[in-house]
Amino acid sequence: MRFEFATTTHIIFGPGTIQDVAPLATEMGKRAFVVTGRSLERAKPLLKELNEQGIEYVTFSVAAEPTTTIAKTGIEQAHKAKSDLVISIGGGSALDTGKVIAAMLTNIGELEDYLEVVGHGKPLTQSPVPYIAIPTTAGTGAEVTRNAVLGVPERQVKVSMRSPLMPPRLAVVDPVLTHSMPLSITAGTGLDALTQLMEVYVSNKANPLTDSICREGLKRAGRSLRQAYEDGSNSTAREDMAIASLFSGLALANAKLGAVHGLAGPLGGMISVPHGTICARLLPYVMEANMQALQDRAPSSPALARYGEIAQLLTGVTAKAVDGVEWLRNVCLEFKVPPLSEFGLKEQDFPTVIAKSQKSSSMKGNPITLADDELMAILKRSQSSRRKKENRASIIN
Repeated sequence: MRFEFATTTHIIFGPGTIQDVAPLATEMGKRAFVVTGRSLERAKPLLKELNEQGIEYVTFSVAAEPTTTIAKTGIEQAHKAKSDLVISIGGGSALDTGKVIAAMLTNIGELEDYLEVVGHGKPLTQSPVPYIAIPTTAGTGAEVTRNAVLGVPERQVKVSMRSPLMPPRLAVVDPVLTHSMPLSITAGTGLDALTQLMEVYVSNKANPLTDSICREGLKRAGRSLRQAYEDGSNSTAREDMAIASLFSGLALANAKLGAVHGLAGPLGGMISVPHGTICARLLPYVMEANMQALQDRAPSSPALARYGEIAQLLTGVTAKAVDGVEWLRNVCLEFKVPPLSEFGLKEQDFPTVIAKSQKSSSMKGNPITLADDELMAILKRSQSSRRKKENRASIIN
């Protein structure tokens, strides 16, 4: 067996660690480009500390899921400000945008030169300027990944810029910053982290190091996702979910994802819906489709047994794989995850989604290749608002 593992140079985790950022930033640069979410409110204490440390800064707000248009605007402004340091504080959108800006401050050419699928996919040749990532949500794990996801409006798809040079120089994960997340964001981001942990664990590129990280992350998400949703001030649950998110990022950066994210990329480019919501809606149906396909075509695959392990990690009791599916269904119902039809997805869109998904790098990590008709069935169930009684007799127990 051969595998590699790489991540952010320096990770700091714990309540109050946001206070470590400004002193460490002084060692990296003097003119910071600070990328935030929609509101500057959470960033204000950090901005004050940067000022006290003598670091000049300009701010850039990312108010929606990041696109190439947003990223190009940020790159232009960062060049104009002569920024030698990029700091992102916010959700996955702010973190991914900051990652792209940091890379494009040192690499020549157009953004499209470095994008997968719709661009040339050229490798970065120069290390990005120092980049500090501070998540305020618990979901994407973008603070430790080596890619950034951008929507391409004119092509109706989401794609990645990807490079081993892209992990942030410093990731500071302060779970206190997640306490103010509203219910919908707690649900969507938490289910995104859960999806990433599950997909990497059954991925055909999993390795012993990602396995151990995923097991611990799944255990924490299983015991704390509902608690964080029901009581946002529950510090233990918030810390568990921040760790689960961090671990999901570490894992996906060193293995691959699967069909959920393979479908979520094109869906996110075609309909206006948060990424976590798409993942949550797809996850139970992809899990069932994978289990059925594995049983039918690859019954000796270790991924089958892993789905049973996932069920036990999520439920905390002795359980079978189908119990894991039911646990996911119930959580999605409790969190009121809407059908994708509510966001405008129509059945005539399915062939386009499937064709685009088959080109996705995430789809290549799925434990078994799903045929177009299997992907079609997943999309139909994800779009529908009806919860039909499922005949699970043929699904692995």
